[in-house]
Amino acid sequence: MFALRRDDVPWLDGLNDAQRGAVAHDGGPLLVIAGAGTGKTRTLASRVARLVSEGADPDRVLLLTFSRRAAREMLVRAEHLGARRTAARVWSGTFHAIANKLLRQHGQAVGLGAGFTILDHGDAADLMGVVRADLGLGGRTGAKRFPKKDTLLDIYSRVANAQEPLVDTLRERFPWCQVEIDDVREVFSGYAERKRSRGVLDYDDLLLYWRALVTTSPARDLMRTRFDHVLVDEYQDTNLLQADVVAGLRPDGDGLFVVGDDAQAIYGFRAASAANMAGFTERFPTATVVTLDHNYRSVQPVLDIANAVMADGRGVFPKRLLSTREAHAPARPQLVRMGDEGGEASFVCTQVLAHREDGIALREQAVLVRAGHHSARLEMELSRRHIPYVKYGGLKFLEAAHVKDLLAFLRILDNPSDELAWHRVLGLVDGVGPATSRRILEHLALPNEHAVRRLVDDPPAVP
Repeated sequence: MFALRRDDVPWLDGLNDAQRGAVAHDGGPLLVIAGAGTGKTRTLASRVARLVSEGADPDRVLLLTFSRRAAREMLVRAEHLGARRTAARVWSGTFHAIANKLLRQHGQAVGLGAGFTILDHGDAADLMGVVRADLGLGGRTGAKRFPKKDTLLDIYSRVANAQEPLVDTLRERFPWCQVEIDDVREVFSGYAERKRSRGVLDYDDLLLYWRALVTTSPARDLMRTRFDHVLVDEYQDTNLLQADVVAGLRPDGDGLFVVGDDAQAIYGFRAASAANMAGFTERFPTATVVTLDHNYRSVQPVLDIANAVMADGRGVFPKRLLSTREAHAPARPQLVRMGDEGGEASFVCTQVLAHREDGIALREQAVLVRAGHHSARLEMELSRRHIPYVKYGGLKFLEAAHVKDLLAFLRILDNPSDELAWHRVLGLVDGVGPATSRRILEHLALPNEHAVRRLVDDPPAVP
């Protein structure tokens, strides 16, 4: 399979042997383990281009992705690789978008009317809150309070997507809610009945009904023959419900092509689990596994560190990333292990200052983080050491509203004459705006150390 050397077709141009083998694979299910930077998107787009160009009906090709942007990008690439305008007829989109489209056409087979509406996350939380209030669970007093609507929706979504019992979900992920399990179950029953009676679905329902459509409904056989080819991007980010849908679409695995990397399984949203990759060969014992390990983005010294990290991980599919790019950096990269976030922040700041002493300006240094909130501890350490910095992608930690609110209280304790801090603290009280805040401060008339005590002991009436 890997000896394929047809260079007369555009969708094979520039592909290495492993990529060519994946693109040219025929027959049974194929699992592509695509390491970071190994040309996963190019391989998927080439696969689509090859299928369509060689006569596959685009209307019978399904491409499932985790964003509309990814789907559009792959189809555009497929057209550039020779699929021309026919690629636009490929069924492509997110799991939820495709579920919506299919349920509009075949929803009657699972008891849905054609005119159902879909609740977004905010609407679903509001409906959960309505049911919560109707059951008299929204006004608890005492040491404990009943879970809020957003928490209830998170629990409900976890149960649906992970396909695990409510008692297990509460014990493992929401232990503070275990004592309320009976009432939580009652809210969920009322929420489901309210949706059913009003003909509305939430995002989780789209997947639940789609799975029923392809596994147990009268339209099951039709759904299983609806698509000749099913391609799935980022398979490591699917949850059990989505994996069931994929298996239901192609139960024998013929024409099934999934791509993912268990080493990049960090997307826990909606109960995603890399276990689906490990279970793929169990679901489909005849599956072929192809590993893409030629990295096109980085250099070998950096990949050596990545390989060392992956070797210590619990990845199911071992891989070693390789690169032919020449490394020009004068120093080898380092892998430094610290005991906690504080140690990491202190080490980074020490290195930044050391580089500055070596003649590397602060503006020529960068610290990369996976998500904006990961930089909070580092920002505090930078501020403590008076190291100026610019944050890209979100507010600085000390500029976040809740942090400034807390700092305002501390500023008042340190300096009761801080008028700006007073305005911010008073503005946190319901019904107190700038004008009322000004009148309260005038009433205090003590811009000194007694102001705090007077406000606490003898609070003025809010007009």
